Amino acid sequence: MPAPFGLRDDVFSLILSLPVVFYSAWIFFDGAFRALRARTLDMMVLVAVAVGAGWLYSVVVTFTGGGEVFYEAATVLTTFVLLGHWLEMRARGGATDAVRTLLELAPSQAVVLRDGQPVEVPTSEVVTGDLLLVRPGAKIPVDAVVEEGESEVDESMVTGESMPVEKAPGADVIGASINTTGTLRVRAARVGADTALAQIVKMVQEAQNSKAPGQRLADRAAFWLVFVALIGGTVTFAVWMLAGVGVAQAMLFAITVVVITCPDALGLATPTAIMVGTGMGAKRGVLFKNATALEGMARIDTVVMDKTGTLTKGEPEVTDVVAAGMGEDEMLALVAAVERESEHPLARAIDRRAAERGVPVLSVSEFLNVPGHGATATVDGRRVLVGNLRLMARENVELGDLAVSRDELAASGRTAVLVAVDGRAVGVIALADAARDTAAAAVAALHESGIEVVMLSGDNEATALRIADQLGIDTVIAEVLPGDKANKIAELQQAGKRVAMVGDGVNDAPALAQADIGIAIGAGTDVAIETADIVLMRSDPLDVSVALRIGKGTVGKERQNLAWAIGYNVIALPIAAGVFYPAFGLMLRPEIAALSMSGSTVIVTVNALLLKQLRLPAQQAPAAPQGQAREPEPTAPVPSGIR
Repeated sequence: MPAPFGLRDDVFSLILSLPVVFYSAWIFFDGAFRALRARTLDMMVLVAVAVGAGWLYSVVVTFTGGGEVFYEAATVLTTFVLLGHWLEMRARGGATDAVRTLLELAPSQAVVLRDGQPVEVPTSEVVTGDLLLVRPGAKIPVDAVVEEGESEVDESMVTGESMPVEKAPGADVIGASINTTGTLRVRAARVGADTALAQIVKMVQEAQNSKAPGQRLADRAAFWLVFVALIGGTVTFAVWMLAGVGVAQAMLFAITVVVITCPDALGLATPTAIMVGTGMGAKRGVLFKNATALEGMARIDTVVMDKTGTLTKGEPEVTDVVAAGMGEDEMLALVAAVERESEHPLARAIDRRAAERGVPVLSVSEFLNVPGHGATATVDGRRVLVGNLRLMARENVELGDLAVSRDELAASGRTAVLVAVDGRAVGVIALADAARDTAAAAVAALHESGIEVVMLSGDNEATALRIADQLGIDTVIAEVLPGDKANKIAELQQAGKRVAMVGDGVNDAPALAQADIGIAIGAGTDVAIETADIVLMRSDPLDVSVALRIGKGTVGKERQNLAWAIGYNVIALPIAAGVFYPAFGLMLRPEIAALSMSGSTVIVTVNALLLKQLRLPAQQAPAAPQGQAREPEPTAPVPSGIR
């Protein structure tokens, strides 16, 4: 169809190309100028040369009477490369949000006791030595030492420990942890930049700043391709001028060399494979934050997994019930009646077990919570005690043979809750953080890929070994303080290992940043998600293997595409330069070069799409409780850190 307004086709194409060249492609010209000023060659230079040379040549042709032009090739090239650039930039995340989220964990206000009276002040005004009042449900403002009171403190957001920790006079408490039951008076020991939370923030910043992005294969190839394009075009023009063919013919050969070496296929070799790989990951709930994460997974040989919330569910459940002197269901009914009055996480687990067994609901009176010990109540006229050894000693209850059962369960890494009725010990209920349904399959899948699996935990060694033996984990590193997790990752790296760290808590953030690749469980904290390179939206450790296989498959396609893009230029460049023209009359015109360039792009794209044939570990449905039908698994919400 003829151009409108009576314009020549090439003039109309020139007008349409102006916004693309002087607006859309300006980023390449600006980047090329900066690269040349820094005495280097990169993709920006190559794109600028290809787009600029083709467009300027077309302008010369248009203003000298018309002819074959490459306005369309220049605009299409700009579009494809901008698309790849957009995909890369879209995936990038920042460290600022992660650090900000960490800082927000600390409470803004603190209650200081001055002359015996509580005074609310900003946390930033608390100084070492201040006596603080921490009520039930409140966050502890700074690192401190308990001076008065007994309670249990939820330190999971800092240490990753799923069970509340008992605190009594003389015990250390961590800033930003939550006081759950009793009232505490604590003496400020470390404030401001000296607190554990502030140190975690500092480690996250240092680890993120020390992690450099990997050098792209495409960038290395582009350097040499830019060099070849510039030298090749110049030499081609000079040789044909010396051969006496005239400026127009020499320019034709030189521009053809530049067009044939334009980075269409090379520019798409990496981003196309990455686009397919990230799309595959998204369908499985595996979100790669950037191309570096996707490529980095292909080089991982060691996967370190946090225990609580990653390999385990992060909440206690009943594992054993030992009854003595009465039936198991009768004992569960009495205990559940007491625990329904309590807000303790262990109480909720026992209540759930009683509901699963269908035991009767009994009436309760005279309930009393004993901080750090347990609880007592009258159930159907019987006095029931539920708690630890200290509660039994306080009530002068002899354990008898149950002491052996209690010690065995505790030694295996479980929390043992003792039960007494009317002054007589009648049972032990063991609770533990249960492994996720797919954790064993996740470890097995990693082993099939030749990956060493390490479990890193702040829990005691007995608890960690119990989970490790159950899942078949190679190495266990237990009783690790929050600040030491990143150090353990660094030690593995110093031993020559390429490490991926999988975690979900605030305490995992420095380790996630230190690792070659950080992987966050989607149900974890925003801090872990912000710091990590990959997010597992389904909170399923089996998806670590999915990320690994997608990473290896994607890198394989990238290398194939790069090999094709470079090989294509090696073959096409001599033809474009007219090497075979004198002997065989073989000449590659610019429009044919543009078509060849498009064909190379199609090949690269089709090869990248073949990545969809990659076999991934099959998804496993969580096991339903016995006697219950499994309901459809709800879709995981999108954590705010990856929106």
